[in-house]
Amino acid sequence: MANDLVEYYGTECHFCIQVAPLVEQLEKELKIKIEKKECWHNAKNQAEFQKDAAGKCGGVPFFLNRKTGKFICGAASFDKLKAWAQGK
Repeated sequence: MANDLVEYYGTECHFCIQVAPLVEQLEKELKIKIEKKECWHNAKNQAEFQKDAAGKCGGVPFFLNRKTGKFICGAASFDKLKAWAQGK
């Protein structure tokens, strides 16, 4: 079963690297798992990103909560990521 919480990222993406420790902290604090999908070098993930982010976001990182439909386009603060993960 696919995870409801997804992060699309690029390996060399500065903003993705910057937000990675916050994502790790979030997973530990809330005891959740965010599915990470590299979409700069993975064609399957890139196609999925283009479908999921269409009209919402033109780049990475892109965070999608499949359960609520809420998303974050770009780097975000810990509090913003936490609210997103909790569906707020």
